[in-house]
Amino acid sequence: MNDKTKAEGGRGAEVDPGFLTGREDRRTGLGVDALKRALLDKLVYVQARFPQVATRHDCFVALAQAVRDRLLQRWVQTARTYRDRGSRTVCYMSAEFLIGPQLGNNLINLGIYDNARQAMKEFGLDLELLLEEEEEPGLGNGGLGRLAACYLDSLATLEIPAIGYGIRYEFGIFTQAIRDGWQVELTDKWLRSGSPWLIHRPNIAFEIKLGGRTEHQYEASGNRRLRVQWVPAKLVRGTAWDMPVLGYGVNTPNRLRLWSAEAPESFDFAAFNAGNYYQAVDAQISSETITKVLYPNDETEAGQQLRLEQQYFFVSCSLQDMIRLQLQREQNLDHFDEKFVVQLNDTHPSIAVAELMRLLVDEYAMEWEQAWAITRRTFAYTNHTLLPEALEKWRPRLFQRGRAPAFESHCQRHERFLAQGG
Repeated sequence: MNDKTKAEGGRGAEVDPGFLTGREDRRTGLGVDALKRALLDKLVYVQARFPQVATRHDCFVALAQAVRDRLLQRWVQTARTYRDRGSRTVCYMSAEFLIGPQLGNNLINLGIYDNARQAMKEFGLDLELLLEEEEEPGLGNGGLGRLAACYLDSLATLEIPAIGYGIRYEFGIFTQAIRDGWQVELTDKWLRSGSPWLIHRPNIAFEIKLGGRTEHQYEASGNRRLRVQWVPAKLVRGTAWDMPVLGYGVNTPNRLRLWSAEAPESFDFAAFNAGNYYQAVDAQISSETITKVLYPNDETEAGQQLRLEQQYFFVSCSLQDMIRLQLQREQNLDHFDEKFVVQLNDTHPSIAVAELMRLLVDEYAMEWEQAWAITRRTFAYTNHTLLPEALEKWRPRLFQRGRAPAFESHCQRHERFLAQGG
């Protein structure tokens, strides 16, 4: 591996072989016997299930958890390697990721599909039947989501440091049923039994401001710089859920980081004690609605508002996460664009441009010109169709009502662009 590849964090992340093989016989071995031990360990010590009465689904979960252990071992070492190297990270923002079932794919990428089949056979289990137990993750539904998933897989296979950013939809889009020859749309409860691949990160959480107004005031000292303060009508808390993404034949997984919305205070105890039982959970319902369903119906203004809130929510969470990671490495954001490049998958995350400007200027007191230069070097954008119905348009009133500072940032950029002859 040449010096240029090392500096750019490209192919060939150096994973300590001892870290991967030192515990071969105890926890994360890839052989048949190691997989058999792992299956029993997960059944007994994680699921508290007696092996002789375990269901097929229990065995699927146990095998998936065993495979996840092997992914996480490589993931932790990869993250340490990329951190020590100071690699530039590709951040792929997409409203959907159609990743499909993960167990079979991970077995193939680890090179242990045949070993897993033999291990299950020795327990009297059919691996193919276990694979059928996995719920399709409700994180995408079309070509855009499949493209995003393929890009993540390719980035991992090429060993390019990358993070996929999206939304942890509770119900996906819908489950199709046919009744009397007609399609019936049912709730897609893909998380009814949880997911063995998702790792909750409650310590990685950000407050997202919605609605309200802005207040402008000059700093009391120094250069008397104009500061913008957002006084929100509502706060929503976004917490992270991670999923490892392993490429084919490599030991360097990347991550898919998904955001789930919740209320900062999910239960109003005073309202409950006063007998207002529904009011006691109003904030929880209002906040969690943001990440309930992929592509809510936007034929009504309420649906349009929800879609816009979804997009702003996951974009702001993702950018704040990148800023958090950058400040762990350096004391300021002057070199943010040297450590992160953000690819916007179609129009849904395009509000990220205005939001990064807002964060840099309003939250971190960066000069407008410097923030704009960093923002321009950070983002790349791909639109996959020229069909008018696929190009989102938002009425200024709707946009301004929910995200006033981001709207102001957009207007400032537009005015300066025109002033420069754009």
